[in-house]
Amino acid sequence: MLEQFARTQLLLGKENMERLSNARVAVFGIGGVGSYVVEALVRSGIGALDLIDNDKVCLTNLNRQIIATRKTIGQYKVDVARERCLEINPDVKIHVDKTFYLPETAARFDFSQYDYIVDAIDTVTGKIQLVLEAQKAGTPIISSMGTGNKINPTLLEVADIYQTSVCPLAKVMRRELKKRGVKRLKVVYSKEKVLTPIDENKNRCDTEYQQCSGRKESHDSRRQTPGSTAFVPAAAGLIISGEIIKDLSESKDMAKTKENF
Repeated sequence: MLEQFARTQLLLGKENMERLSNARVAVFGIGGVGSYVVEALVRSGIGALDLIDNDKVCLTNLNRQIIATRKTIGQYKVDVARERCLEINPDVKIHVDKTFYLPETAARFDFSQYDYIVDAIDTVTGKIQLVLEAQKAGTPIISSMGTGNKINPTLLEVADIYQTSVCPLAKVMRRELKKRGVKRLKVVYSKEKVLTPIDENKNRCDTEYQQCSGRKESHDSRRQTPGSTAFVPAAAGLIISGEIIKDLSESKDMAKTKENF
C-alpha cells in the first residue's frame, strides 16, 4: 500500500521512521528560518510539533516565509503553519502557543517533554534562555544564527557555537553563553560578511499591510530593519531540519511516548 513517507523510508528505514513518528519537536519562531524547519519536519514524518510565535503574517514576510501568501496576511503565523501542516499530514499532532519566548515567558514551557528544540527566534535574551532551559532539561537544541543581510546560502555551516566566526550574532552568543558556563551548542551560521541595507528607511513595512501584532514595537520603530532573501533563511531552515532528522534517527533511545499531548 502506498504511504506518504515511503520515499523517506527508503533512506532511513522503518525503525527510524517510527522514531520520527514518536518524536515531539518544539520550534520557537515561525519566521523565515522557522517556517521552513516546520515544513521539512512535517514532510519528514515528525509526529508532533509545538509551534511558538506571536507574530502575524505581514506583507514584508512574502519574500522569504513559506507560510506567507496574500491570503494569510494578518493571520497568526502559528495558525497558518498549523493548517499547512495538517494539509500535508492529517495525523501530525500540532500544539500552537501565541507567545514570544523571552526570559519572562520561559516558565510556561516544560522542556523535558520535547525530543528536540529549535531556536529560530531573533532576540538574544530569548535565545540564551532557550539554551539554558534546554540544557537544564537535557533536551537537544539547535540554534539559528543570523540570516539577515546575507545573500549567499552556500556559506551556511553547522558548527559548535565556539567554532563560529564572522557572524555578529554568533559572537554575542559565544560571549554570553561562556559567561553562563554553557560548554557547547549546535548552531547553523554563515561566514558571509554582513551586508549593509540599501536605503533602509524606504523599505519598512507599509502601515496599510503592517499587521504583525504582539511585539511592543512596530516595524517602523525598530532601530534597523535587516534585508532578507528567499533563499538564505530557507536554506538555514532546511539545514536545521536535516540535522534534527539525522540526530533523531541516530538516537537509539530517542522514542519517548508522547501521551497527554
